[in-house]
Amino acid sequence: MRASRRSLIAAICALAVSGCVHTTAGVTVGPAPLHEPYRLDSGDRLRIVVYGQDNLTNTYAVDAGGAITMPLIGRVPARGLTPAELAGAVSARLRKGYLRDPSVAVEVESYRPFFILGEVAAPGQYPFVPNMTAETAVAIAGGFTPRADRSAAKLRRIGDGGAAQAAVPMGTFLRPGDTVVISERWF
Repeated sequence: MRASRRSLIAAICALAVSGCVHTTAGVTVGPAPLHEPYRLDSGDRLRIVVYGQDNLTNTYAVDAGGAITMPLIGRVPARGLTPAELAGAVSARLRKGYLRDPSVAVEVESYRPFFILGEVAAPGQYPFVPNMTAETAVAIAGGFTPRADRSAAKLRRIGDGGAAQAAVPMGTFLRPGDTVVISERWF
């Protein structure tokens, strides 16, 4: 009897753990690896410096199509690239008939926002800051309402393969563009 009870408890625990991270179309939702390079997307504002070229050095926004538009070279795709990869792409374009040996640096000036909904004091859109967790997102949104489930959050993330949603612990790291949903507790 005790062995069957233990196996039943083990099976329930396994189901509970496997339900913590649900993925759809290859998008992983869960703790974001801190060593993973940042990928650019629509809504990011970038400071691009072309050394020795004050007319090209400026702040550029990644548009809805996932590109930036610079003088001389026009539209440069940025979505999915790291800042270093974008610097390389801009350098390559400038090398084609404009500058002999361009030196380009790309820095993220401001990240695209994150969204928080549900049982928080002030749901809405907020600026993203690096190393933000679901718990700090709640703090930015004014804290929990009295009816909030404080143990976990639902996290929606859009990636290359589509969208994914999962129930995650409050210590889960967020990425720009994520949506955090704080549910109402039942008891």
